[in-house]
Amino acid sequence: MSIFSSNSSSASNAAKSAAKSAAKPADAPHPNRRRTDGIPLSIVAPDMTIVGDLDTEGVVKIEGRVRGTVRAGAQVIIAQGAVIEGDLHAREAVVAGEVHGAIHASERVELQPTAAVSGDITTRRIAVLEGARVSGAVTMDVPALAVEAPAGAPGGKRAADEAA
Repeated sequence: MSIFSSNSSSASNAAKSAAKSAAKPADAPHPNRRRTDGIPLSIVAPDMTIVGDLDTEGVVKIEGRVRGTVRAGAQVIIAQGAVIEGDLHAREAVVAGEVHGAIHASERVELQPTAAVSGDITTRRIAVLEGARVSGAVTMDVPALAVEAPAGAPGGKRAADEAA
């Protein structure tokens, strides 16, 4: 009888161990998931060209080409090899590609070593890494700098202008 109780105890322990591993929360983040803050991420692929304005509330990563104004409520990321022919408006801009137009960032601009900007930059803070090129004026310490909200978003500069 002790043999059965011993096996029964081992089986019981194995069952408890299996139950513990199965009881992990279903909403635990996936180890390969990058964004956990809930801000939407849009990507313009390397083989894509957008002709016209691009508006988003979240983050946009541009790996291809955009001919028009880019507005993001959070962040614009311009990958190496990407080309923007138009102005950028965001809270933060990280540039590794080319921008032919003005950059308006209410918080921060980061120019990586492969960045090339042909246009004025207006921001509170800027980081220019060695190798980055800028052809234009840099204006900082602007207390009333506001990012234009994407079309239809409440509270943005354009929305305030339309209300006036």
